[in-house]
Amino acid sequence: MRRKDEKKDDKPRPSAYSKALGMLARRDHSRRELGQKLRRSGYEGDEAGAALDRLGAQHYQDDERFGEMLVRSRAAQGYGPARLRAELKSHGLSDARIRALLDAAEVDWAASAAAQLRRRYGGKPTTDPAEKQRRAQFLLRRGFAAATVRGLTHADVDELADDSD
Repeated sequence: MRRKDEKKDDKPRPSAYSKALGMLARRDHSRRELGQKLRRSGYEGDEAGAALDRLGAQHYQDDERFGEMLVRSRAAQGYGPARLRAELKSHGLSDARIRALLDAAEVDWAASAAAQLRRRYGGKPTTDPAEKQRRAQFLLRRGFAAATVRGLTHADVDELADDSD
């Protein structure tokens, strides 16, 4: 009979490399994200670092590929460049790499913002200043540039951007 405090499965813990490889099998991760997940799982920094170096050398983990995938995915979901920049930065990508990824994405940000407005508010324009501001706030929260938002909503975006800080 088993005691309550005994574990049901006494399997050996997988190596940091095996654990990270399993995570990468499900989806791409940034190096920083994988390192954080490994440390939360109880792996020491040296072991996690060695596993990440090995995965990088084998091209299983690649921040460049991860960044391209993230930009494609988020742009398709209707997010703007400011939001993408912040998310990529949180994954540890450099400013130069982020700039290159956004330039290579070849996304028409104005068309994307217009599509988000149509999806959210329909195709009908508004003359109500409060409604224009609501629409502008929506686009700003999704990460579109103030100039793009101003062009689409004709709202005074500079005041809105100051309020959101």
